[in-house]
Amino acid sequence: MEIRNLESFIQVAELGSFTKAAESLGYTQSSVSTQIRQLENELGIPLFERINHSVKLTEKGKEILSLAHQLFRTADAIKKTADNPLTLSGHIRIAIAPSLCHWLFQHNFEQFHQLFPGISLELISTSTEIMFQLLNRNEVDLVYTLDHHIYDRNYVIAYEAPVSCHFVCSAHHPLAREKSVAWKTLIRQSFVLTERSTSYQKLLDEYLTSRSMEITPFLELSDTSLITSILQKGSEISFLPDYVTEDAVRSRKLAHLHVPGLDIEIWKQVLYHKNKWISPALQAIMDYLGGEAFK
Repeated sequence: MEIRNLESFIQVAELGSFTKAAESLGYTQSSVSTQIRQLENELGIPLFERINHSVKLTEKGKEILSLAHQLFRTADAIKKTADNPLTLSGHIRIAIAPSLCHWLFQHNFEQFHQLFPGISLELISTSTEIMFQLLNRNEVDLVYTLDHHIYDRNYVIAYEAPVSCHFVCSAHHPLAREKSVAWKTLIRQSFVLTERSTSYQKLLDEYLTSRSMEITPFLELSDTSLITSILQKGSEISFLPDYVTEDAVRSRKLAHLHVPGLDIEIWKQVLYHKNKWISPALQAIMDYLGGEAFK
């Protein structure tokens, strides 16, 4: 059933004239007549009585006019729902890197909740390997990784951006005053690092191993917020993504160390399975992540 035929039907019924309906819609009178005839043929009933150039709805025509109005109200509501994120609803499951989970909502949770009050989120903090296992079983809708650059034709990359990481310490640490820190000096320091299962920690270990070096941390833990707090109060060093430490570095509580030759490529990426249906709610979440997390 053609929507434009229903639209012409409504106009003819309300204006009581094929001519006036054609003028209102920007069609020729013959086009409107053809559309009404097509609609009547499809339904198998007359919608209008045409007597002496007058146009009057049949009884069935009156019933169908009411239904046609209802259909257009529904179509309008669907469009408004799609266009207005405040009316979006749904449950979105995201497998996410632990440090990204903490950082993403540390400052932006209230803003997110105000934008999407009808959307509920389930965040599953886990390793990159398990993320994709969950994605392949359709147990999550998105993965938000912090790892080496991932490309696989089974997954669609919604957003991606490189991430800088630095060795970092208290601004009062003796090495913070150095323009550069040699590796032989650095690896003798006391370290607080994230767990070795953390993606960027694994990449650091691979980098060090390839150069016959090793760092044995004094403490390993997953809470990057706690690590930054420990660094500010002590003499330890850590290796963290810049987004974790940017506030403390900006306020001169922490300092980045320049280590010559350090070259570790880390990316944050939002991906979904190529066969995943993208609902309006899921698209809104991806757009939010792309706007907030990748700006």
